[in-house]
Amino acid sequence: MVIVGSGLGGLVCGYMLSKNGYDVTVLEKNAQIGGCLQTFRRGGVKFDTGMHYIGSMLKNQILRRFFDYFGLTRTVPLQQLDTGGYDVISLAGETFRFANGYDQFVDTLAQQFPNNVSDIRNYISRVREIADASPLYNLRKINNNIFIEADYIKTSINEFIASSTSNPKLQNVLAGNLPLYAGVKDKTPTYVHALIHNFYIQSAFRIIGGSDTIAQSLAKSIENFGGRVRTNAEVDKVLCDDTHATAVRLTSGEVVEGDYFVSNVHPQAFLGKIDSHIIRKAYRERISRLENTISNFTVYIKFKENATPYLNCNYYLYEQPDVWKSNNYDIGKWPQSYLYMHQCHQKNPVYAQSAELIGYMRYDEVRRWEDTRVGQRGQEYLDFKQQKAERLLSSLEQSFPGIRGCIESYYTSSPLTYQDYTATHEGSMYGIIRDKNFPSQTYISQRTKIPNLYMTGQNINSHGILGVTIGGVITCAEFLGINKIIQEIYDNE
Repeated sequence: MVIVGSGLGGLVCGYMLSKNGYDVTVLEKNAQIGGCLQTFRRGGVKFDTGMHYIGSMLKNQILRRFFDYFGLTRTVPLQQLDTGGYDVISLAGETFRFANGYDQFVDTLAQQFPNNVSDIRNYISRVREIADASPLYNLRKINNNIFIEADYIKTSINEFIASSTSNPKLQNVLAGNLPLYAGVKDKTPTYVHALIHNFYIQSAFRIIGGSDTIAQSLAKSIENFGGRVRTNAEVDKVLCDDTHATAVRLTSGEVVEGDYFVSNVHPQAFLGKIDSHIIRKAYRERISRLENTISNFTVYIKFKENATPYLNCNYYLYEQPDVWKSNNYDIGKWPQSYLYMHQCHQKNPVYAQSAELIGYMRYDEVRRWEDTRVGQRGQEYLDFKQQKAERLLSSLEQSFPGIRGCIESYYTSSPLTYQDYTATHEGSMYGIIRDKNFPSQTYISQRTKIPNLYMTGQNINSHGILGVTIGGVITCAEFLGINKIIQEIYDNE
């Protein structure tokens, strides 16, 4: 079994398959494993790159059950976010808090929307209904192939929220955690929003010391099961005979043979590595035309020692009252929105050591440097990044007066950086956009026309730590059976 890519999808597949007796080799092109779980150090501080906070980690909640199964609960330290407001939404100068627990979520928002209490309660009830209706998000045994009901796929998020309340301000507040999925108005299906929102409403945590602890723990388990996780092993070509994949060729020229292959690489990039006639031209064209979610520009902040009190919540800012305009921004007015998060370097921190400040950024803004390499993009690119960083920091200063004086240093990444290290098309944050108008065309199956080649990762099922984990379950079900995996998780409790 050869798995191409060591992002979360590749690692959870490697864990489940090696645990069940498959001889697994995971191949990673970079020096560091993990995909969006990767971290890096600057100025003695560790920064996350993609996995910033997780949800549903209290006992018997869905991600906790997966963590228990993968042996992560005892190896990955966590810090719970403020239960009275794990997410703070700043909308055109007003702030609103998302609280943990369904009743508390309703009661907290109702304080600012006293005339819409029944609307908020109805919204929460419908979100829970969508989450409860998905068998894999509740680890129920499955007797059919329906993972999400059709109505939740064919209705957009904004339509769903509008049908819950006619109050436009409340509609925008309820969509305020939009950067978690880079939703597009009239496109992104309801289930994406509902599953993610339900995930965090139950509970929300930061990973102490960096998300790479998840990747390292999974890799160690794979090796303990007899598998291998190799770095600096970039796959250049998938070799096929007339009917099957037979091996992969690395850029070094080494050929790695296998009976089965799983790709954790973005489908558009991975198809470029396959010359076989078995992959039909129509399929290639469909995948190549699919639209991807927007990318981001991030400022990684190192604070002066004991200068900034630790912020135990995530802060989403929108300068305008319509959150849906944030990913279709005016370059001259950028940034019109951002997500600001402190990182948790130790248990119960009093002061923050570091933070991340993230704004949407279209790939077109950096396209002129796309043929350059990391560290060799020239002064014009460095000036571009500094200008963007200063604009983001100036915006942050307006919400947190004096914060700039607390900063010791900062570092930046652009869509090019994200593309370099995660191999997502044009640095897309969450891969292919699911579109309620074309649900079948934007659906990516774990199966390919090559019978021993499968896909996993954020483009299968959904993105995020839970979506990718469940996508890994769907892929591994091709080998183990879906209900066998579910039973294994139950047996582990």
